[in-house]
Amino acid sequence: MSGLVNTLVIVAVVAVVIVRQFGARRIGTDRRWWLLPVILAVVALREPGILDAHHRTASALLLGVEVVIGLATGAGWAWTTRLWTEADGSVWSKSTKASAGVWIVGIALRAGLFALGAAVGVHQDSSALMLGLAATLLVRSGVLVWRAQSHSGVAVPAPAYGFGMARPARKERV
Repeated sequence: MSGLVNTLVIVAVVAVVIVRQFGARRIGTDRRWWLLPVILAVVALREPGILDAHHRTASALLLGVEVVIGLATGAGWAWTTRLWTEADGSVWSKSTKASAGVWIVGIALRAGLFALGAAVGVHQDSSALMLGLAATLLVRSGVLVWRAQSHSGVAVPAPAYGFGMARPARKERV
C-alpha cells in the first residue's frame, strides 16, 4: 500500500477504536481480540519501506522505539480503563480521562520520534506507525481480556484507575 493509504487506514482505525472505547462496552473474553492488531502488523511488515535503505541502523532503532512506545501506550491505556461487572456476570469497560491522557502522551512521543528521525535524515514510512499502533492495540486488548477473565463472575468493580467512580447511567451498545 502507498503511504497515503497507510495513513488513511491508521487514522480510520484510531478514530474507530477511540470512539468505541470511550463508550461503555461489554468485554467478550472468548472473541479473537488479537485479530485486528495482527492484521495491522502483517500489513505493516509487508511494506518494503519500513526501514530506510540508506540508514538501516538508525531506522531500525527508531522502529524499535516506536514499537516500545506502542507497547507502553497500550499498557497504560489498558490499566487506566475502568472495568466493572454487571449483575449478570458480564464485564464492561470504559476508558477514562486518564486513558485520554495516555493517548495524548503516546501521540506526542510518536511526533517527537518522527521529528528526531527527520532531523537526522532518516526516512520514516507510515508502516512504522502502523506497527506501533498494532502493538498498542495488541497489548491493550490482551491486558483488558486478562483483567476481565480474572474478574468474571465477581459482582464488584475490578480494582483499577477510577475505582469507586459512579457507573454510567446507560449502556451504549454498538
